[in-house]
Amino acid sequence: MRPVVVGVINLSPESRNTHTVVTGPDEALALARRYRQVGVEVVDVGAQSSRYDVPTLSASEEIDRLVPSVERLSSDGFVVSVDTWKPEVAEAAVHAGARLVNDAGGLTDPRMRKLVADSGAVGILVYLEAADPHRVGEFRWSPHKAEDVAAELGRRLEELRAEGIDRLVVDPGIAFNYRGDYRTYTSLQVAVIRGLDHLRRLGPPVMVAVPRKAEDHRVVAFITLAIEHGADLLRVHDVAWAADLVDLLGSDGDLPWDF
Repeated sequence: MRPVVVGVINLSPESRNTHTVVTGPDEALALARRYRQVGVEVVDVGAQSSRYDVPTLSASEEIDRLVPSVERLSSDGFVVSVDTWKPEVAEAAVHAGARLVNDAGGLTDPRMRKLVADSGAVGILVYLEAADPHRVGEFRWSPHKAEDVAAELGRRLEELRAEGIDRLVVDPGIAFNYRGDYRTYTSLQVAVIRGLDHLRRLGPPVMVAVPRKAEDHRVVAFITLAIEHGADLLRVHDVAWAADLVDLLGSDGDLPWDF
């Protein structure tokens, strides 16, 4: 499988990933067009930083930041994913042209599930050990973390399918920031990527949101591991690196549905 590269665009000035931060639709389009130059047409756009130590925006603030850029990107032909856990924000973004809902709340809110079901958008089912990324504690350690994540996502998939939601992607959620020991969490992130087969058995395409690390070589290592272990989509801040590694390591293949 040749993974689809999903380039991150941040409309949240609070984000520490400053090379993906833009201030509005003009800059968002300029950055997306740079992604297009390396062959990337799918962008994940967010206006609320998921770090637990930044302020939580109101839905209206997030919509004001987000929607003009979603409209601009969609009109230029990009496939837009909206990164949010607030149903009101996702609804506004879908109306503005977003085709994927990357729910950082794990598609547990009935309003978000109804939006995905009614709109026909692709839902990204993300694993998170909290109601939303601003309420995380320490990541739960387990010697079988990939199996544990797959089991939980499998239970949620059954619920979603029972509600008629079947255009789904699963994401093990290793890019979220948790409290606790950084070194232990990093080792768990690696273990989950090495265990992607457990997620692939669930059926839907698997997206790995590649964690940002202070060390560039670790980011490259995470991208490489995700490709080698069968990720179908790579959500990345370092788009050129990912696109080049996919060219080098990825094999031909198609997702089971079109965006």
